[in-house]
Amino acid sequence: MILKCVAIDDEPLALELLSKFISQTAFLKLEAKFSNAIEALGYINLHEVQLIFMDIQMPDLSGMELARILDGKKNSDKTRIIFCTAYHQFAIEGYKVEALDYLLKPYSYEDFLSAATKAYQYFERVHNAPAAKAAEAAPQQDYIFLKVEYQLVKVMLKDITHVEAYKDYVKVHLRSKPNPLLSLTSMKNMEELLPSDKFMRVHRSFIVALDQIDSVSKNVIQIGEHQLTVGENYKEQFLEFLAKWMN
Repeated sequence: MILKCVAIDDEPLALELLSKFISQTAFLKLEAKFSNAIEALGYINLHEVQLIFMDIQMPDLSGMELARILDGKKNSDKTRIIFCTAYHQFAIEGYKVEALDYLLKPYSYEDFLSAATKAYQYFERVHNAPAAKAAEAAPQQDYIFLKVEYQLVKVMLKDITHVEAYKDYVKVHLRSKPNPLLSLTSMKNMEELLPSDKFMRVHRSFIVALDQIDSVSKNVIQIGEHQLTVGENYKEQFLEFLAKWMN
């Protein structure tokens, strides 16, 4: 699946860098780029655009104002936004308009790829959802993509035993490999990627695959040779699961 993208930034150098990053990402296609949000809006109204990378502070029409306009349109879920800005104080406003991600300038290609991958996974879920009745639940994906070094690696959910925080990375432990995959992402992002009915965060530093738990003793979970502590802030939720598990 290739995502049709538009880049919007009133700073020429920032626009060129953004365009370059989009062009060198295999699953993205740059359809158009604009230094003016009003011109971009005219284009978006006439063409199919799935993903918009844009600055927030721009003359005439800001990125946030454009996002609110698009959010009010029908089928707004078919066009999603990733903000690229030098001002972190806009992050909360970005989430209010349901932006997929928020890149803080200056950002690296690794940062860009992480945000783009999140968008790809979002549209893949939308694309794979069956045309069914509203009451019917869409089937879950049985895999995720992880950024490992400079590659996107497909990982089957059933292969994951647990996820461990490691500085700015996460270690994804697999049944099929002796060494974990090291991915430049956050535990929060991993929580969003992994289905909540199969995985649970039990500690600031651990997410476990519920069907991989071998035993539980007090506040310690045993998965193979690994002993993982259940944190105080996660104990109540885990005890609720444990009560159902024992019945």
